[in-house]
Amino acid sequence: MGEPTEHATASSSEEPAPPPPAPPRPPLSLVEPTHKKKKSVFRRVRAVFRTFPILTPACKLQSLPGGLIPDGHGHGGTRVTGTLFGYRKGKVTLSLQENPRCLPTVVLELAMQTNVLQKEMSSGMVRIALECEKRPEKDKTKLLEEPIWSMFCNGKKTGFSTKRDASKEDLHVMELLHHVSMGAGVLPGSSEAEGPDGELAYMRAHFERVVGSKDSETLYMISPEGNNGPELSMFFVRI
Repeated sequence: MGEPTEHATASSSEEPAPPPPAPPRPPLSLVEPTHKKKKSVFRRVRAVFRTFPILTPACKLQSLPGGLIPDGHGHGGTRVTGTLFGYRKGKVTLSLQENPRCLPTVVLELAMQTNVLQKEMSSGMVRIALECEKRPEKDKTKLLEEPIWSMFCNGKKTGFSTKRDASKEDLHVMELLHHVSMGAGVLPGSSEAEGPDGELAYMRAHFERVVGSKDSETLYMISPEGNNGPELSMFFVRI
């Protein structure tokens, strides 16, 4: 048998070229929400006041019927930024922010695929209820810090939603959208399930956050004036 030629040897050792590296992600510019900054300042001030002697007040605040003390401001809703995003066949993530330039204060993985939610939204009205069990009175866990929820969409149970820390992917999405106050569209994806060409759908809007009690809160999506688009409400309740 003859020896292999130089050309055959070279061609047999060839390997496919590696894929080009992914472009670097922009540096994170999101800032801490102001309520966390205020909390840090409050802790420092409280530490100083703890060194002062305790004085007995000469008068008491006037209370309202029911034992309530006037606080000087109303109990209406607070406006927050809410973003729903996810890959078409992946679960929807809800991110709540004080405003688009802040780090998320709450991140929930909802028990619903993105394409299913998009279909529900096309009907014009979506009501999502998230329920969990009541805690003992001494338990100070805030409602939106609950780790797991039973989720219902327009009256149908969809499964269990979970609260989690913001991932690098979540923060990357928030960074890409930090100039967007409201709107909907798609972003280039990087999910292993969808592949490098997969698209990530998002919808961002202002929500009015209404606190009913320590066991109930509601998010009402605020539509732009004159826009008769879909309505979305989310109810968080301990039962």
